[in-house]
Amino acid sequence: MSLLTPQRPTEGAHTHSAATMVPDQSRAERTTSFTVADFPTPHGREEEWRFTPVDRLGVLFRDEATGAHLRWDESLPAGVTLSTISLDEARAAGARPPADRAAAVAAAHSGGVAVLDVPAEAELDEPVRVRLTGEGEVVHGHLLVRVGRFARATVVLEHAGSAEYTELVSVLAGDGSEVTLVSVQEWADEAHHLAQHDVVVGRDARVRHIAVTIGGGIVRLNANASYTGPGGSFEGLGVYFADAGQHLEHRLFVDHEAPHCRSNVEYKGALQGETAHTVWVGDVLIRASAEGTDTYELNRNLVLTDGARADSVPNLEIETGEIEGAGHASATGRFDDQQLFYLMARGIPEDEARRLVVRGFFASVVARIGVPEVEDRLMAAIELELAGGAA
Repeated sequence: MSLLTPQRPTEGAHTHSAATMVPDQSRAERTTSFTVADFPTPHGREEEWRFTPVDRLGVLFRDEATGAHLRWDESLPAGVTLSTISLDEARAAGARPPADRAAAVAAAHSGGVAVLDVPAEAELDEPVRVRLTGEGEVVHGHLLVRVGRFARATVVLEHAGSAEYTELVSVLAGDGSEVTLVSVQEWADEAHHLAQHDVVVGRDARVRHIAVTIGGGIVRLNANASYTGPGGSFEGLGVYFADAGQHLEHRLFVDHEAPHCRSNVEYKGALQGETAHTVWVGDVLIRASAEGTDTYELNRNLVLTDGARADSVPNLEIETGEIEGAGHASATGRFDDQQLFYLMARGIPEDEARRLVVRGFFASVVARIGVPEVEDRLMAAIELELAGGAA
């Protein structure tokens, strides 16, 4: 096994129920299970949780049902169906198991799995839209999106209102399909959202997962991609803007096990305000069987004010030398005063110049979302964030 990046340092072992917890030496060793008890309650000393303010999330780790639900508003194009199945049926259909305690709680206590089915060879002219709205309750949810062979579909999943919410989303993309999932987090400031999104890419399928996070007190979204056959392509895109007091965390794990597959990840974030905190962790594993893999991941963060903090941790683990390419890049920096001076020297007021620079920073990702109303809302939200920071 060859590691192209240094192994992440541990912060000391800790104990739970008299058992010593040792960090995984490889992402291939990570625990996955539908059983909540297989995951100890996080304490913040674990490698997987060391950035997350777990002391504020205790209610989301409890192994108990609440009976509460978010309000669903959906718009389904012709041919798309919405139904409910059991957890056992979802597992039999190919849903991947949870990789942390919050996702296991979501699976165990969702009260059933909501299923969006896009039939084989369907070509949707408009997106499937699902809007989930909370009213302050503790809720656990599980959504399964099944897209048939050679189908073309875009699904927009929106989160709004306020809730303490654990979520498990599974996307099963059939062979030869083209799927885009856009997950928008527009929560109120007091909301807490812990999510695991699993994308299973079929043979020769093309899947994009897009995370847009502009609201919520604490949002932690884990996006995982895996492949069932050769020729698959996964693109993970993300945009986030953290304001004072917000913690926005995005983690990705791309598991290359099938040969001749591709992945490309690009996340961009901006921060402003005291205690604004963002976290991006990108893990790519290329297993020995994944010859011909081509992968790249990129994260960039723009810190607009003092008091904000961005953590960025890219990791690349390679078990075979027979690959097309693999790389990563990460950068965190402050506002470019030279760009600002250039615009102001041409008569553009400072506030407008700042907005133009930030819009340009996000433009390469936003333009690839592919849903005009989401793109417009995102840019409008960024404008509001910038106006609030200037005020």
